[in-house]
Amino acid sequence: MASLLWGGDAGAAESQRLNSHFSNLNHPRKNLRGVKSTTVRNIDGSINNIKEDDEDDVVDLAANSLLNKLIRQSLVESSHRVEVLQKDPSSPLYSVKTFEELRLKEELLKGIYAMGFNRPSKIQEMALPMMLAHPPQNLIAQSQSGTGKTAAFVLAMLSRVNALELFPQCLCLAPTYELALQTGRVVEQMGKFCVDVQVMYAIRGNRIPRGTDITQQIIIGTPGTVLDWCFKLKLIDLTKIRVFVLDEADVMIDTQGFSDHSIRIQRALPSECQMLLFSATFEDSVWHFAERIIPDPNVIKLRKEELTLNNIRQYYVLCEHRKDKYQALCNIYGSITIGQAIIFCQTRRNAKWLTVEMIQDGHQVSLLSGELTVEQRASIIQRFRDGKEKVLITTNVCARGIDVKQVTIVVNFDLPVKQGEEPDYETYLHRIGRTGRFGKKGLAFNMIEVDKLPSLMKIQDHFNSSIKQLNAEDMDEIEKIDY
Repeated sequence: MASLLWGGDAGAAESQRLNSHFSNLNHPRKNLRGVKSTTVRNIDGSINNIKEDDEDDVVDLAANSLLNKLIRQSLVESSHRVEVLQKDPSSPLYSVKTFEELRLKEELLKGIYAMGFNRPSKIQEMALPMMLAHPPQNLIAQSQSGTGKTAAFVLAMLSRVNALELFPQCLCLAPTYELALQTGRVVEQMGKFCVDVQVMYAIRGNRIPRGTDITQQIIIGTPGTVLDWCFKLKLIDLTKIRVFVLDEADVMIDTQGFSDHSIRIQRALPSECQMLLFSATFEDSVWHFAERIIPDPNVIKLRKEELTLNNIRQYYVLCEHRKDKYQALCNIYGSITIGQAIIFCQTRRNAKWLTVEMIQDGHQVSLLSGELTVEQRASIIQRFRDGKEKVLITTNVCARGIDVKQVTIVVNFDLPVKQGEEPDYETYLHRIGRTGRFGKKGLAFNMIEVDKLPSLMKIQDHFNSSIKQLNAEDMDEIEKIDY
């Protein structure tokens, strides 16, 4: 398997530049008001100058998706139940427990095992027989990050490629440059024993002259660049494409113009082309898009994650201001044996202030917020997983998807609210769901001002759960908490 960003010899330096850019990935955001500089000393003694702001940290869907790809070192066991809707309900539904059952080419089996996959994940068990069927079948599939969906559609592409035919046969669209590179890495890993199959990236900065004869069989790119390559530069003959993959559809429709670009590309594909669409979430807007772009599909859906608060004890502490909250936090921290803790703040300013306070008091703390590059966030999460820091202070960028078995306590330093001060029930659920994972018991503490008490009571009523008041000055009461 060879990877080509550019044709000819001029590509090496530019490819190096792209990889360098990827390793320093940052997602620019809108200008923030009220910005000032704060100096934080890191655990290793180095100085980190960070900017403060009063705005809530916005979750960037593309950045979050890439983050989850970077921190997944192995497949996760999904807690979701898989629901399959076949276009032909009378057709028998196949699932597989081993990769051998799929009757793959030997070089593909070697590639799968070399990647560390021992058996199909839950979504692969159902999806792969459909994706590899003859004649090809279209598929719309929902899958959370880390469940092996990228490996599944890469396997489908590599299975359909004829290595002796030197023209683009498979086309994969990703919503960002960085996600396209990540998918390409999976193609290169899985296809490393497919010596005559090559992949090329249709991404920004990869300027291919009009009239170039592209001989690579797999093209991975972003919708805007692929659109130019197909219609303006005439580099790709869409009538010869056998597999079309649209990845991260929920992120795609969140990016202006990308859904229209994708639909225009899809309409130029031949009717016999296999079309595969994947999305982590399936809100109505994603469904409408999926149904427009994928004709006559089989559908694999995940039933909503059944997060439960039954094994999480919830408490609240009434506080006057953030210093009062910090004192209450110190009292709890000093009275309870803590494995690891995650503390959620609503704004970057509070997160950074709290980080400085805890570091100055000698605690091992790491800070995770939206202005960090995705690779920096992945590194911080890995250090936390490895137990190098006991406390992770974060904004909502970490509310979902990051499972650390040792987390026993979650603290809402600020209550999650929407605009208009309405409680954000879903974020609350996902925040405190970071503890009590894997069937273990957990503790959740809410530090709230008196005027936020009605919001907390709404949360209690919404989930029909008990949130008890705790006197953070009473050490005996704290020490009696059982978990």
